[in-house]
Amino acid sequence: MRKLSVVAPGWWDYTTLDDKIAKEAAGLTIRDIEQLARPGFSVKIYDTREDFYLAEALEYIHAWRQARPGKPAGICGPIGPTEQLPLVARLVNELGVSLKNAHFWGMDEWVIGDREAGLDHPLGFARTDLDLCFNRIDKKYAMPMENLHFPSVGGLSAYTKSFGEVRCITMQGGQGEVKHWAFNDPVKREGKYKDDPPSPAEFRKLKTRVVELHPMTLIQNARTSGGGLVSSIPTKAISVGPVETWQAEKVSIWHFGNHDNPFGIRLTAFMISKRIPDSAVPMSLLADHPNVQFNYFRGGVGTCEVEMH
Repeated sequence: MRKLSVVAPGWWDYTTLDDKIAKEAAGLTIRDIEQLARPGFSVKIYDTREDFYLAEALEYIHAWRQARPGKPAGICGPIGPTEQLPLVARLVNELGVSLKNAHFWGMDEWVIGDREAGLDHPLGFARTDLDLCFNRIDKKYAMPMENLHFPSVGGLSAYTKSFGEVRCITMQGGQGEVKHWAFNDPVKREGKYKDDPPSPAEFRKLKTRVVELHPMTLIQNARTSGGGLVSSIPTKAISVGPVETWQAEKVSIWHFGNHDNPFGIRLTAFMISKRIPDSAVPMSLLADHPNVQFNYFRGGVGTCEVEMH
């Protein structure tokens, strides 16, 4: 039996991994991270904050410019990071990019009670996408509202179906402290998963769904979005699943260094590069995706050396 999590014994997470994997990942230098690249897995380093977020914003433009009448195309995007969103709107307006045939998928949303967070909820992801990006785009270039796909509790099947109807050029994401993309958190350590987490093949069968969030995810979101007030963070969310992720032609993960820590952004790159998929580290499952890119801000890579403050 694998060891218990040191953070949440009732859950699976990266602290249940073999210590050898963690030690090797922690010792990686930024040069080592760059050298983890292999066919199907690329690594890019950006020297400035401005270059990092501009490059992220340009992935939206790249995807939307490929949309044609009868051949719709789009991008699936995260909330976290969000700094790219106003840049996307500015680029669309300045470059005159028509979004008539373009699509966008929001990759996740909070669930409160039995419904997704509404557009009036201060933490709402759809609200944030609209406020920071889509409501800032000039009406003559704007994306039709029916081309905006935000996940909802009552529309899970329709959301999944849209990935088969529209070409998803890129699925962007950040990485949380529990090593998820979107809210693909590790599962609870109970029932048939008491001794072992789901196999990678089993986890990859998951579609967009309502998930219960790992305690680490609650703490992280309280830190980044709620001033540390954990009780303000919903305990459930809707998340795009691996099924939809594998329909994206490319998965692009953006590590600025403020959502996950220096160890985490090394660990998942190491596991993907070395093809060590493990559902206790959900991001590592991308080892089996044919086109993954990790993007790092050089100033956010940090170090795993002990440093007392």
